[in-house]
Amino acid sequence: MERQKNEAQVMKAQVDGRTFLPQPDALHDDRRHDNSIQGERKLLDVKLVHACESTVIEWAELVSEFLQQDSSQPLLDGLKPQPTEEFHFWKNRLKNLQFIQQQLMSSRAQQVASILQTADSVYCCTLTDIYRHVQEGLEEAEDVTQNLRPLQEKLEDVEQLEYQQLRDNMAAVMEEVRLVWIRSQFYCKPCRIVVLLQEICNLFIQLSREFLRGKEVMRGLAVDPGPVLDDVRLVILTLQTLKEAYSLCRTQLDQDQDQGGLSHRWDFPSHLVFFHLDNFLKRLQGIEEVHCVSLQLYQLDQTALSGVSGRMWSDVVQDVYQDFLCHVAVLSDCGCDATDPDDQSFQLHLDQFQVQVWDLERRLVSVLSRALQDCCASSSAAKLLQMFRFILDRPLIQEQLRPHLSQLLEVVLTELDQTWLLVCSQREKADTFCRFTPRPAAVLCWTQQLQLRAQEALKNYKAVQHLCVDSGEVQVVLQRFQQVVDLLQDFRDTVMSNWSFQLDSDSGFILEQPLIQHNQQGILGVTFSQKLEALQRELRYVSRETDVDLHPYAARLFTCRDDVTQIYLSLSHMVSSYNQVVSGVLQVELPLIQDQLQDLDQSLLALQRNTWSSEGVQQLVEQQRQKVSMFCTTVNEARANMDTMTHIIQGWAELHLLQRSGDSLLEGRATEQSYRRLREEGQELLRLTQENQSLYKAQDSSHAWSRYLDHIDDKVQDGLFQLLLRSLHFLSDNMNPQTCSAALLAVSLQLQDTGTVFEPSVGSGLSDLMKTIISDVYTAASLLPRISVSRHGNYQVSLQQSPDLSALEQEVMHRLLEVREEAERLRSELDRYSYLWQSDRRDVMQEFLTYSRQLGPEELEPEEAPPTLKDFKREIDSLHRLYTEVTHLDDVIVLHGWLQVNLQPFRDSLLSVIQDWSHMYTQHLLDSVSDSLQQVTQRGDDDDEEPSSCSFSPTETILLLEAAGVELPEHLSAQLQC
Repeated sequence: MERQKNEAQVMKAQVDGRTFLPQPDALHDDRRHDNSIQGERKLLDVKLVHACESTVIEWAELVSEFLQQDSSQPLLDGLKPQPTEEFHFWKNRLKNLQFIQQQLMSSRAQQVASILQTADSVYCCTLTDIYRHVQEGLEEAEDVTQNLRPLQEKLEDVEQLEYQQLRDNMAAVMEEVRLVWIRSQFYCKPCRIVVLLQEICNLFIQLSREFLRGKEVMRGLAVDPGPVLDDVRLVILTLQTLKEAYSLCRTQLDQDQDQGGLSHRWDFPSHLVFFHLDNFLKRLQGIEEVHCVSLQLYQLDQTALSGVSGRMWSDVVQDVYQDFLCHVAVLSDCGCDATDPDDQSFQLHLDQFQVQVWDLERRLVSVLSRALQDCCASSSAAKLLQMFRFILDRPLIQEQLRPHLSQLLEVVLTELDQTWLLVCSQREKADTFCRFTPRPAAVLCWTQQLQLRAQEALKNYKAVQHLCVDSGEVQVVLQRFQQVVDLLQDFRDTVMSNWSFQLDSDSGFILEQPLIQHNQQGILGVTFSQKLEALQRELRYVSRETDVDLHPYAARLFTCRDDVTQIYLSLSHMVSSYNQVVSGVLQVELPLIQDQLQDLDQSLLALQRNTWSSEGVQQLVEQQRQKVSMFCTTVNEARANMDTMTHIIQGWAELHLLQRSGDSLLEGRATEQSYRRLREEGQELLRLTQENQSLYKAQDSSHAWSRYLDHIDDKVQDGLFQLLLRSLHFLSDNMNPQTCSAALLAVSLQLQDTGTVFEPSVGSGLSDLMKTIISDVYTAASLLPRISVSRHGNYQVSLQQSPDLSALEQEVMHRLLEVREEAERLRSELDRYSYLWQSDRRDVMQEFLTYSRQLGPEELEPEEAPPTLKDFKREIDSLHRLYTEVTHLDDVIVLHGWLQVNLQPFRDSLLSVIQDWSHMYTQHLLDSVSDSLQQVTQRGDDDDEEPSSCSFSPTETILLLEAAGVELPEHLSAQLQC
């Protein structure tokens, strides 16, 4: 039973990871002996002693087996443990040793020891060794566990960080490892620290693999390798930082040892620590290489070669790019965990991809070599290589492309030689440079451009210099470039020296010249202004050339060039203003400014006596400029006023004293708006004239001022003359049948009791209207005040005496007379209907009822013949035809193309008269029908054909009336129905 219990407890301890020390089965039989006698040696059971000795042997085996356990065993088994397993191992070791010690210190274990000691057993020493080994192991476990705890806490903190933060904590982690080595009494052994460092490397390898997400590393290759490449490079840098931190700690331990410290060096080989880490880094570097070359080759899609064969080479590059995409697609779909160094299948894919990349690089080198041969300039070759710069660092491309770069060297040397020959050919020629800048400045600019050209050629070569192996080629290019630069510098020095002497000579000449002078035409001008401008322009160019030495005169002019420029601008403006006033003076204006002009000329003599080198020139020029400015401002203001007056007078050309409104003349007179404008502008002319009198400081009694006013007065009168002439021409042209486009005036023909009349009358009425219109036109000239003080009367009086205006006025009245005669003829033609309104309808009706017609003047005693219905029909039809004829008369007739006659009033009145005549006949017939019906009703006889007092048949009469369009009254219609 006791044995089974021991076995159960051993099994339970093994499950819990603890070591259980079984108890001897016969230990409980010892209690049956008598122990009450002290000091007396007992007789022991041989079986019990044997059981205790067997137990001690078992204890020794269990303790020895446990103490022989080591944390490096997983590594020896080929596993990759992490620091947590190390910490867990020592923690469990400490707990188990404490558990073993508790068992050894228990009463049963003490009883076993007592029995063995009493029996003087040889296994007492073994039990003592067990006690000692357990105690030593316990001390070791406590020391190691205590010193590993800071490292454990640090690593736990590190595991909680973002991967990007790991690099900054590598030194701290390695420092904790170093402190463990220094502080621990039992852990400072190379084997243990190597195990710990390997486990730390395994930890960071695992963190790195989790960060890279294993199989996702290669899947991003076909989409965007850039982010994955950044992550891989971050991992490599982080792990290399770990190795650097290890090396730093190792160096520090060596320094401490050299300084007499107690710590020992890490003299174990580093590859024992970083064996797995280096394999992992090697795999990462392979992944990095794949993503790097993929990122480079992806840029082939953006390349496009130019030149004659550019399209062909571009197609070849695109074929390479398409093949590369296929290879990338295969590699990205391999399904391997690229971050597992033990996965050799991925390495096979990498090797195959590398071979494919080498093939693509060979094809690209072939394209680059052919394209370089087509480049005729170093710039195009440099651009080509710059276009493919992303793959030029590939070793295979560098190796195979290097022999083809000799052509670029020849092109660069040729360009430098061409620059040399160009300098030699142009340095002896003159005036072959820019025509808009000084020749020396243009030459210096030209040489600078040539130097830039040579520098550009050298730059193009240096862009690919790293691809060349032969350093002698570089020296040849540099020597040739230096020769060109030295030649250009020598040319520049010669040009600058000659330029400096010429500038000094010209500057000395200019400084001794007077400021201004009069030419033969009396026009004022700045002395040698063009030469001074050219010299100032050259000095401005000199200011940009820092290495031009100036001689005294040129240096003096260069020093005060801003002042000279300011003086020159002031003089130029002053001279321009003066010449503008003098050249533009009017004959009537000259007497008004003569005195001021003479005083100004006398004052300007000071500028003609002083030179550019005189003292106080700037103050003198400023004084004279102010005088000229005041004079010119006054004259220009007066001239501006004169221009304003001229503009006002010219603006009258836009006025329309007579204008149409629709198809007729607007009110037959000048508009009030035009009158108002003339009044306002007349006052403005008077105000401007008075302002000019103030500007010229002229006296009212001055003869010169009187002539000036007469000049303005002539302008005003001429403007008014043109206005009146245009208005009268308007009348004349619109009254001329050959030029008028529409009716100008309108009258209407009225039918009154006295006969036909025009309203208004074409005689005195139209004549009075036209005279009123002409008078209104002339009245416009009287609205402006007279400018001249020597002329009497207003402008209207003067203009009415103009022969041209009078001739137009007479022509207008003649047109009026012609149209009046035409109007009278029109009225005479319409008098053919006069009998309708002149005859007495009663007399005519009575005559018709008596004789059935109208008698002629020659019939004195005609025979009476009462009218029949046929006679009535004849008269009614005649009036109907006459009504239709009058209806078709025109509403409006235009006489002579300009007088509109409205015939509608006459026509309406005449139609009314004709209706009255027709009504007279139809009314008589209606009365006849009414009488007949009344007689029939009285007799009660329904026979319509019976003779009665009425000679007309009612039925025929009614039919005649209906044919004439007459409706029967209601009472007659009612009688007929009865």
